[in-house]
Amino acid sequence: MQKVRRTLTLAVLCNAVALAGISFLTPAYAQQQPKLKVGLLMSYTGAIADPSKAADNGFKLFLSENGGKIGGREVQLFEVDDESNPANAIEAANKLIKRDQVDVVIGPMHSGVGIALAKVAKETNTLVIVPNAAANELTGVLCAPNVFRVSFSSWQPTYAMGLYVAKKHKTAVTVTWKYAAGVQMVEGFKESFEKGGGNIVKEMALPFPNMEFQAYLTEIAAIKPEAVYVFFFGAGATKFVKEYVAAGLDRTIPLYGPGFLTDGTLAAMGDAGRGLPPARTAAGTRTRAGRGSG
Repeated sequence: MQKVRRTLTLAVLCNAVALAGISFLTPAYAQQQPKLKVGLLMSYTGAIADPSKAADNGFKLFLSENGGKIGGREVQLFEVDDESNPANAIEAANKLIKRDQVDVVIGPMHSGVGIALAKVAKETNTLVIVPNAAANELTGVLCAPNVFRVSFSSWQPTYAMGLYVAKKHKTAVTVTWKYAAGVQMVEGFKESFEKGGGNIVKEMALPFPNMEFQAYLTEIAAIKPEAVYVFFFGAGATKFVKEYVAAGLDRTIPLYGPGFLTDGTLAAMGDAGRGLPPARTAAGTRTRAGRGSG
């Protein structure tokens, strides 16, 4: 399901760029046009480096399979690293928009960077296609006719997960990183979990991308909720699951999270990741639930 989702996202992304490349023009006319300048604003370093490189590779694969062209126009790529840091977002965006004068920006992966980029895009009327950044604002208060997201909002998978968990448990603890996506991923879960009769007994958040989890695991053991819901990805997800299992919490308290928890991390989890039975949210997103969850 994850591979299918990525393939569909890539297809939508490339089609959207094709429209930006004036794909309706005849091939002969398109060949007379200047190169289509595409800026890739990704987190090539930092906590979101792996998914950023995957998105980068996917887009470049499409180009290589289509002669380096989109909509009949030759593509010229410009790449800027936002380092998974929202503080760098405006400078990084301006490098592509003002310095390189790209026709379209693809990115980012980081929600905090996405919020900043959307503001710059609105000011400059630059076409932006967001492949991942899930901040609700991008299709909410910052919604603009020149900003397209081809993935999802933070609310969508997490609201569905809350509905699912509420059918099984009445109390839960949430743990996440304290930044735009983390906070919203918990808010969506909390909204539907409480509507379903559940009670969030404790909300825990640590600075992004801190991965010191032991104090939180100790507190979870003391609280003894019926379930734990988390939003972590990449190395953070791997480390949290390993430590959760090492602490023995998986034997009595089911662990839930959106697909990011296991997306690309199961191999690194090793034995700790084995036996995490699949569950399906109401939205149809493939996710994972912890041992004992049924």
